[in-house]
Amino acid sequence: MTDQITGPGPGRTIDQHEFRTTMGNFASGLTVVAGLDLTGRPTGLTCQSFSSLSVEPPLVLVCIGLGSTSWPLIEPTGRFGISILAEEQQDVCAALGRRSEDKFASIPWRAGESGSVYIEGALATIDCRIAAIHEAGDHRVVIGRVMDLEVREDGAPLLFYRGSYSKGAF
Repeated sequence: MTDQITGPGPGRTIDQHEFRTTMGNFASGLTVVAGLDLTGRPTGLTCQSFSSLSVEPPLVLVCIGLGSTSWPLIEPTGRFGISILAEEQQDVCAALGRRSEDKFASIPWRAGESGSVYIEGALATIDCRIAAIHEAGDHRVVIGRVMDLEVREDGAPLLFYRGSYSKGAF
């Protein structure tokens, strides 16, 4: 027996809950977007809207909610780091997903030479310079020019699927 899927009719209004539930069927990796603010303090956020965009030149994109309180502290620096989280970093993801004065107090991190911030133990880290920012709906689409990167030799990704953390079978 298969589930019935019905498509929207012409002009149908899409309910936010229905949209989120539908999009939750796409498993996504979890990342941290972070940098040093203008005072030298680490600031950042969790982000599941991340993708490679171009090989030549090397570009990535992240989508940041307009309500983010961390991004306005990162943007003026012109730089940010992306840490692709490993399956054992669920606590890191949760801590950086909250609004808090010092999200990095219990998170092992390091600063890159450019002012990007990387999470220790991440599967990969990517150093980016802001190339462009576009507003799209309730998000900013931030395009980053990749300046440097580093990959861990082992591990599996932390995934998000149907509203929950999930470990991939790799």
